[in-house]
Amino acid sequence: MKIFRSFDISASALTAERLRLSVIAANIANAETTRTPQGGPYRRKEVVFTPRADGGVEVAAIQEDTRTPPRILYDPGHPDADERGFVAYPNVLVVNEMVDLLAATRAYEANVAALNATKSMVTSTLNIGR
Repeated sequence: MKIFRSFDISASALTAERLRLSVIAANIANAETTRTPQGGPYRRKEVVFTPRADGGVEVAAIQEDTRTPPRILYDPGHPDADERGFVAYPNVLVVNEMVDLLAATRAYEANVAALNATKSMVTSTLNIGR
C-alpha cells in the first residue's frame, strides 16, 4: 500500500540522518586527535547516501575525506611534532562540521514532520468511517 511506503521512506531517511549526525559528532570529538592507531592524524569522515528503488535512502558508505590535507601547524612542544617542530592536525574544521550538523538536524526534523503528516492523514482517513 502506498501510504505505508511513505512511512518506509521517512524511516529510511531518519536512520540515514541519525548516522550522519553520529559521524559529524565523531569528527568534532576528534578535531584535535593527532595520533591514531593507523598512524597520523584523524581523518574526517563523510557519509555517502544513495537512493533506494522504493524512494527511500540508504547509507552507501562512510568514507574518509582524502581530498583535504591535514592542517600543519608549528608546535615544537607537541609530542607528535616532527624534527622541524610541525604537527599534522586532523582535516576537521569545527565550523564546517557545525554547518553540516545544522543541515543534518534540519533534514532529520523535516523527515519527522513528513512522518507526522502521514500519520495524521492516515488517522483522519480512518476517522472518516466513524
